[in-house]
Amino acid sequence: MSELVGDFMLKRLSQWNVKRIYGYPGDGSNGIMGALNRAGDQFEFIQTRHEEMAAFMACAHAKFTGEVGVCTATSGPGAIHLLNGLYDAKKDHQPVVAIVGQQARAAMGGDYQQEVDLVSLFKDVANEYVHMATSPAQIRHLIDRSIRIALAERTVTVIIVPNDLQSQPAVEEPPRAHGTVHSGVGYSRPRVAPHEDDLKRAAAVLNEGERVAILVGAGALNATDEVIQVAEKLGAGVAKALLGRAALPDDLPFVTGSIGLLGTNPSWELMENCDTLLMVGSSFPYSEFLPKEGQARGVQIDIDGRMVSMRYPMEVNLVGDSATTLQALLPHLKQKTDRSWREHIEKSVAQWWDVLEERAMADADPVNPQRVFWELSPKLPDNCILTSDSGSAANWYARDLKLRRGMMASLSGGLATMGNGVPYAIAAKFAHPERAVIAMVGDGAMQMNGNAELVTIAKYWQRWSDPRLIVLVLNNQDLNQVTWEMRVMEGDPKYEASQDVPDFPYADYAELIGLKGIKVTESEALAGAWDRALNTDRPVVLEVKTDPNIPPIPPHIKREQAQAYMSALLHGDPDSLGTIKASFKQFAREFIPKARKH
Repeated sequence: MSELVGDFMLKRLSQWNVKRIYGYPGDGSNGIMGALNRAGDQFEFIQTRHEEMAAFMACAHAKFTGEVGVCTATSGPGAIHLLNGLYDAKKDHQPVVAIVGQQARAAMGGDYQQEVDLVSLFKDVANEYVHMATSPAQIRHLIDRSIRIALAERTVTVIIVPNDLQSQPAVEEPPRAHGTVHSGVGYSRPRVAPHEDDLKRAAAVLNEGERVAILVGAGALNATDEVIQVAEKLGAGVAKALLGRAALPDDLPFVTGSIGLLGTNPSWELMENCDTLLMVGSSFPYSEFLPKEGQARGVQIDIDGRMVSMRYPMEVNLVGDSATTLQALLPHLKQKTDRSWREHIEKSVAQWWDVLEERAMADADPVNPQRVFWELSPKLPDNCILTSDSGSAANWYARDLKLRRGMMASLSGGLATMGNGVPYAIAAKFAHPERAVIAMVGDGAMQMNGNAELVTIAKYWQRWSDPRLIVLVLNNQDLNQVTWEMRVMEGDPKYEASQDVPDFPYADYAELIGLKGIKVTESEALAGAWDRALNTDRPVVLEVKTDPNIPPIPPHIKREQAQAYMSALLHGDPDSLGTIKASFKQFAREFIPKARKH
C-alpha cells in the first residue's frame, strides 16, 4: 500500500519529535485515525471525553515540557469544540498545533452537512498561522510551518485537512517547479539579550532605588537562580503573578507570594511602598495592584517586545530571555548595604504566614477550604506538579501552599477559564508519569467537565509509573468565586438560581469507575485523608465538604467594596448570617494578632 497523506503527516510530525496527540475522532478525521492505527506505538493517541479537553491537554503539555502540544478533532462540531482550550493556550503564550478535519473538497461551498468555514473560525485564535490543505504537495510545509511558527511565536497554529485529502497518495517531496514550496524540519530557540548600553541604563535605575520590588511571571520560570541573585544583590522582595507561581520557592523569606485580587498582603505592601519596580517575564494586567504611576521607576524584561511598558510606564525596557538578560545585568548591579527594606519585607512575610495559618484553622461549617490547602502544603511530594482550576480554589492555591524548589504549577492565567484543572493534570501525568500530580478543582468545574475526564483517568492511569494523581474537589454546592464577586463588586446578594450547584457524590463516583474515593466532612480528618490519598495505589478523588461562606479576602479592601458587601448582606442575601460570622472570624485573625497563639 502506498503512503497516504495521513501517514505522511504523522511521519513529518515524528520528525519534529511529536510523540503524543490528544483528541477525539470523527468522520472528518478518519484518514488521520487510520494512519495513527498503522503507526502503532510510534504515537500515543490520548482519547479525551471532549475536544475542548484535548486542547487543554495540549496546552498543559506545552506548559509542563516546553515542547509543542498537538491536538486533533474532526470537522464541524469537533473543530468548534477545540476553541476554548486553544484560546487558553493563546492567552498564556503556549505553542499548540491543532490538526482538524473538514468535509470533502468537492462539497465545499455547497452548504454540506458539518461544513463550517474553519479558516474564518480559527482566524483569531490562530492568527499567526491557519491554513487549509487542498493538495498533497502542501502537507510538508503546512506541518513544518505550523510547528515552527507555534514554537517561535509561542502561539496557536491550525492546519485544516479535508477528509478526502487525508486518504490521497502522499507527496513527500514536491516537484522542483515554479509555485511549489520546499520546507525543512527544525527549530532552535535563539539566545536573545539586550544591548550593553540598555543593560547599563537598567542597572543605573535599579542601583539608585532604595526600595526595590520584583514581580515575576511565567517568563521567569527558567530563571530561578538569576532572580534570586538579583533579589539578594538589590535587597528586593519578590512577588509572583499566578503563572509564575513556581518561579521562586515560597520558603525564601523575601518571596511575598502571589499578587492581585488572589494575592497576599505582603505583595500589596511591596508594591505600595516600593520606589523601583523590576518586572520579569510577566504581563500581569491589574494596574491597581502595581505601584501608582509616578511612584516608582521601572525596568521590564520580556522576550516579546510587544509586551513591554504596557502595564506600567517603564523607564527602561529590556527585550530578551529572562535568564540570559538577568545574567548579563548582574555584573552591573551594586550590592546594597542598607538591608532595612529587605528586613521589613521578611518581617511582613513571616507575619503573613501566621495570619494564613490562623485563618485556615478558623472554625467553619463544615470544613474551612483554606485548611484543606494548609494541611496539604507540608505534605506536598518533592517535584510534584500542581494544577488549579479557576474559581475559589484558585484563591487558596495562590495563598496557602508553600511551593518548594523543583515543583511545577499552573492554571488558566490569561483566559481564566473554568474546566482546565483536571485535563491539565492528566497531561501532566502523561508528560511526567513518574511525578505526583494534584489538581485542585471546585464542584462547578467538576460538573462542567471534570467528572467526564475522570473516565479518561480511569482509562489510562495504569500506564503511569507513579499512579499518584489526586483530584481535590471542593464541594460547597456554590459557584463560590462568582457569588463573592456579586457581593463585593456589584453589591448584589447571592442569586440562588444562578449560583447553587447540585450536590454530587464525587468520591463515590470515583469508586464506581475504579478509582479511589475519599470523602471528608470534618476538619480533623483532613490530615489523615491527605496521607491516604498520597499513599494509594491508584488515582484518587478527594472530596471535601467545604463552607461556601468563607470569604476570599483580597489583600486590600476598598471602601466601595466594603460598602457593596454590606449592601449585599442587607438586601436579602440568603447566606448573610453565615457570611457575617465567617468574615468576622477571618478578619479577627488579622486585626487581633494577640489571639493567635492562645
